[in-house]
Amino acid sequence: MAKSATSKTTTTGGNVASKLVKAKSIAKTSKAAAAKSAVSAQPKPVVVTEKTPVVSDPALKKKELIEIVTERSGIKKKDAKPVIEAMLAVLGQTLAEGREMNLQPLGKVRINRAKDVQGGKVLITKIRQSNRVPKPSADPAAKAAE
Repeated sequence: MAKSATSKTTTTGGNVASKLVKAKSIAKTSKAAAAKSAVSAQPKPVVVTEKTPVVSDPALKKKELIEIVTERSGIKKKDAKPVIEAMLAVLGQTLAEGREMNLQPLGKVRINRAKDVQGGKVLITKIRQSNRVPKPSADPAAKAAE
């Protein structure tokens, strides 16, 4: 009879199969995390159409609002600034009181819910604009001619 040679491998700290499964699992999660961070690190593409204005910052700030209003109206910045600030104060006070506003072409503003939080108030609003919102003219002289 012939003897068969068998080899026996021993490992310390568990069997080889479970270590292999753990290593594969760690590698998969590391690859997934690396791929996810690489995707999120890349800037999202912006599709520009005729209806989509190109804006550097998505939020309209007061300084930009004043600049746009002075360009469209043709009045001086020093004259427009106090009027715009007063208007924003009135709008803020009206929202704080919970009143509805109907300010076309902005639209009809209604407060759905209000919640007091630390340092202020959170207002959930609904703004309904009509389909007849006029498109702004880039040339103030064209408006004057009409």
